[in-house]
Amino acid sequence: MSRTWMITGVSSGFGHEMTQQLLERGDTVIGTVRNTDKVHDLIDSYPDTFDCRLLDVTDVPVLQNTVREAFERHGRIDVVVSNAGYGLFGCAEELSDAEIDHIIATNLLGSIQFIKTSLPYLRAQGGGRIIQMSTYGAQVAYPANSMYHATKFGIEGFCEAVAQEVAQFNIGVTMVEPGGARTEFRYGSAKVANLMPEYESSHGFLTMLDASRGLAPGDPKRMAECIIASADQDPAPLRVVLGSQALSATIERLETRLADFRTQTELAASTDF
Repeated sequence: MSRTWMITGVSSGFGHEMTQQLLERGDTVIGTVRNTDKVHDLIDSYPDTFDCRLLDVTDVPVLQNTVREAFERHGRIDVVVSNAGYGLFGCAEELSDAEIDHIIATNLLGSIQFIKTSLPYLRAQGGGRIIQMSTYGAQVAYPANSMYHATKFGIEGFCEAVAQEVAQFNIGVTMVEPGGARTEFRYGSAKVANLMPEYESSHGFLTMLDASRGLAPGDPKRMAECIIASADQDPAPLRVVLGSQALSATIERLETRLADFRTQTELAASTDF
């Protein structure tokens, strides 16, 4: 049975790859873009099943209207995918106030508003699935990524709480945590702050952003297939980690964190009445 999906940010990266695969298999996709330059092929090839909407997720009133109109037009949306976002590289002192405000408005507040606005419609239709595109960088932090990590740590806290709130309504929530992939997120859309020589030792990310120095290991096509497949899992997986390096780094960091917590048993208990 075909499904209807709503996905933010489908002009590139995982959003575009997912949309392509879904349309090819006969599903309907309401896809949002900031401009249509990179999706003309989808618009032309799938006039009946690709509903392209212009949206900048930082514009909350327009976002809310877009979600409302999508549900009203299509009647039921089975899966909503909060995908729009970007990476911002630079140490804390190197970041401008405008850069900080914009990535929070996009990655964190935009995702929160998209999910929050979708909830009453999902609840009224008797259930559905929410997929939040995250990153293993919501578990593992690196220098010169502070604001990207801040938005992803934040949205995962939001989603983990929401998952518990809406399970009673047959709404599942999944956070997808990919590792490095060969998408425009790394090799096109990433933003870099005005770098300072004082922090040169933390600028290793410049090598990562340079495709000529080696490509990321993640295959966007395979990753998109796994994201799509997660919508069929029952119960919904809370987290899906994609990429062997992402999984090993996450496990290592969580084990280190857990070991540190276990050294604090006496200290924690000492503050109880």
